Amino acid sequence: MNKDYELILLAAGHGRRMRSSKNKILLPLLNKPLIEYPLTLFLNDENCSHIILVVKEDEIGLLTDLLQQEQLYSEKSITIAVGGTERQHSVYKGLQKLKNKTSSGLVMIHDGARPFIEQEAIDRLNEAAQKTGAAILGVPAKDTIKAVHSDHTVKATLPRSELWHIQTPQAFDSSLVLQAHEKAKTDDFLGTDDASLVERLQKPVLVVEGSYDNIKITTPEDMVSGKAVLLHREQQVK
Repeated sequence: MNKDYELILLAAGHGRRMRSSKNKILLPLLNKPLIEYPLTLFLNDENCSHIILVVKEDEIGLLTDLLQQEQLYSEKSITIAVGGTERQHSVYKGLQKLKNKTSSGLVMIHDGARPFIEQEAIDRLNEAAQKTGAAILGVPAKDTIKAVHSDHTVKATLPRSELWHIQTPQAFDSSLVLQAHEKAKTDDFLGTDDASLVERLQKPVLVVEGSYDNIKITTPEDMVSGKAVLLHREQQVK
């Protein structure tokens, strides 16, 4: 079975909730910018044939200089795309840079602000998506989740056994996710993730169990948690 895939790595976000003056994916964590962690992992994955790095237009030079300095940049393996105003728009612009847009091509979409994705999770996701055409990573909810009215009173307690926290990467047949994005664009629909767009096509999406370490760096408190993840991994290696 062919396990090759292309990757859209999103790095065009803003640092609003991080309360940072610069893009959070450039913030240092244990002396490395956040984006270096996922980028290095995917570059080392033999099944990843092509990376589309989606960045803000005014940060193209900054990021390419950084990657060249870290000896990560290669025009052969990395294509730069300029992001849009919303995450969904950035993904769509990345999809336009795919080398293989046919149904036989697989694309993974990953948030650059999730630096702690592990190879084992990527392999599980890859295998599932190659078979089903649409698979996403997630972990079972640990907390009780309640739907709440606008006045903050409880509307309903949701069955925890059915609830998962969804992560990235998310993996799809290239033509399927491109079709989903084009329909969303036509319908002026803005989803919270790429799977929600595919779901609108009435296509089944398989959830593959990921890792609770695969957190998204969004607030300053997440940097503290991220440092703990990295230090724990270092201890395990020793």
